[in-house]
Amino acid sequence: MSTLPPCPKCNSEFTYEDGTQLVCPECAHEWSASGEAEVASDDAVKKDSVGNVLQDGDTITVIKDLKVKGTSLVVKVGTKVKNIRLCDGDHDIDCKIDGIGPMKLKSEFVRKV
Repeated sequence: MSTLPPCPKCNSEFTYEDGTQLVCPECAHEWSASGEAEVASDDAVKKDSVGNVLQDGDTITVIKDLKVKGTSLVVKVGTKVKNIRLCDGDHDIDCKIDGIGPMKLKSEFVRKV
């Protein structure tokens, strides 16, 4: 029997060695065989303008007037946005703002309520 550690991502016991890497056949996660289990890059932490950790479903407040590109609309300071979704990219918050519609925001211009 093998004494390889289980997968740190899905806890599968069916891991195997591939050179210096360990591989999980169930979730395709790869990690170093010599070091500690690394934190997956998928779990990147998003923070607001004051350092609070943001999560899906949070309510936020806009801290600066934001012009909506391509229109004459402006998202005013103090606008509350409910039920946000975090996404990857430069604009890392996906949301729907009343009166404006769906849009993406940067986390540096919001504060968690």
